[in-house]
Amino acid sequence: MIANTGLEIILSAFIAAFFAQMFKLLFYYTQNRNINFKILTETGGMPSSHSAFVVALTTSVALINGYRSIEFAIALGSAAVVMYDAAGLRRAAGRMAAVLNKIVDDVYSDDKTHPSGRLIELLGHTPIEVIVGALLGCVVAIAYHNYLTL
Repeated sequence: MIANTGLEIILSAFIAAFFAQMFKLLFYYTQNRNINFKILTETGGMPSSHSAFVVALTTSVALINGYRSIEFAIALGSAAVVMYDAAGLRRAAGRMAAVLNKIVDDVYSDDKTHPSGRLIELLGHTPIEVIVGALLGCVVAIAYHNYLTL
């Protein structure tokens, strides 16, 4: 039986991340009218699959072990770090990459020895992408738990 076990916790997290990735594909299609499977392997985008994963994991721990458990506190702390990193540090690094790419383009604009490698600019998430991912993770965890405990 999967219900109320560690397996439920990890499966709900992976299911939430999977749904987040599928939504990324859907959002990309609605904006660009073509399918780009490469988006599934890139960082960033709506919604945050990292947030969906950690919040589903945290919600599942809360549903199984309670909101006052040590396991929930650990999961919540880890989720906060991951979501802060996604919306803060990684986003700032992406902005810095964009600036550096622009500088390289300006410096080498007339030079044929222009370095071919560019830094990846879309590294992090906007706060709304993190929030939507977190909400998705919470909904998936609750729905999966309810499904298993019918």
